[in-house]
Amino acid sequence: MYIVRHRVLFFWITGIIFTAAIGAILTLGLPLGIDFSGGSLMQVKYPNGVPAITTIEKQVAMVPLGEVSVRSSGSDSVSIRTRTMTPAEHDAVLAAISSSGDVANELSYTSVGPSLGSQFATKALWAIFAVALVIVLYIAFAFRKVSRPVSSWYYGLAVIIILLHDFIIPAGFFALLTYFTDAQVDALFVTALLALLGYSVNDTIVIFDRVREHLAHNEKTNIKESFELTVGKSIDETMTRSINTSLTTALALGALVFFGAEVTRDFALVMLVGVVAGTYSSILLAAPLLIPFAHRFAKK
Repeated sequence: MYIVRHRVLFFWITGIIFTAAIGAILTLGLPLGIDFSGGSLMQVKYPNGVPAITTIEKQVAMVPLGEVSVRSSGSDSVSIRTRTMTPAEHDAVLAAISSSGDVANELSYTSVGPSLGSQFATKALWAIFAVALVIVLYIAFAFRKVSRPVSSWYYGLAVIIILLHDFIIPAGFFALLTYFTDAQVDALFVTALLALLGYSVNDTIVIFDRVREHLAHNEKTNIKESFELTVGKSIDETMTRSINTSLTTALALGALVFFGAEVTRDFALVMLVGVVAGTYSSILLAAPLLIPFAHRFAKK
């Protein structure tokens, strides 16, 4: 009942964090990777030590590619991003960065045309929207029989707020990450967001389902109990399960962050932040939101 009694405090904390995340997105932006904007990306390793970034930029500039971005991506490797290169230009860049005696081994090379990148971006947005819509419709349908004192659609509204929260918080964190590193929005980032939406809603449904069980039991046995007390009991009964589940997931993601491959590190970081945010929102935001809904939109 502690969470329910102090729900306004948690609403304020959520609002502050949410506002900060939006501020980070608006001020720092979310730079699109080549998956969505098009272009070519090379990952190059220097076994004998990475030359100065300015040196690499001068070497790449020997090939007429226009604007080029060269950023460190580890202790012995760099990433080189350009417009979409032809095979001949790609070969010329490889030759240029090895022209001064530096040993440069290409780890990976990806090239995506601008039109294909735009299609990927559109499909990613539609995928996120479709997932959110299906989840809300499912919630409204699943709680249609036992939904007093509020309509089942307000359970769906609570889920929309949770999904928005669990989408914006990892995105805001990623905006900060892109500011300090060479991270960019790519297919793995979108995959992480889609996975987090499902993960978060799973925890929320567990709590909502316990609320439904209590409401059904109270109606069957003619027990008169305040909705606030019902919600508080449901949170208390499911909190340990939610925290334990999230903790085991967080431990696995932490191992990926510290010991996993470089290519999956940003993905694991976004997932880790999202799991923490999803656990917070499921316990401290989702079910408590039903109480003001009940006060404002109670069914007669």
